[in-house]
Amino acid sequence: MSELKDYASCLSDPASRRLETFSYLPPMTPGQVRKQVEYIVARGWSPALEHTEPAHVAGSYWYMWKLPMFGETSVERILAEAETCRRAYPEHHVRLIGYDNRRQTQGTAMVIFRAR
Repeated sequence: MSELKDYASCLSDPASRRLETFSYLPPMTPGQVRKQVEYIVARGWSPALEHTEPAHVAGSYWYMWKLPMFGETSVERILAEAETCRRAYPEHHVRLIGYDNRRQTQGTAMVIFRAR
């Protein structure tokens, strides 16, 4: 078995905090973000966007960006909305969520843009 790495983080250092599973990886490229949106659309899930300040990322509350995009199937429109949220809140993290309408749960959630 390979050596496990410790990801040191502390509340006093917002840059060290981990945001979810993908936060342990390098930031996603635009192509990788597109693939995640395509995954959500292919499953018929409803995409939604949320954002929060880096200092509050450890809390459970994220601000919803507009309403979830129920029934939206255009990857381009979803990506454009994500970019609009990012431009409106450049100092916030932006999270993409895919709501599974059938199971009434989040099918996926990931931070797609980290604060600049």
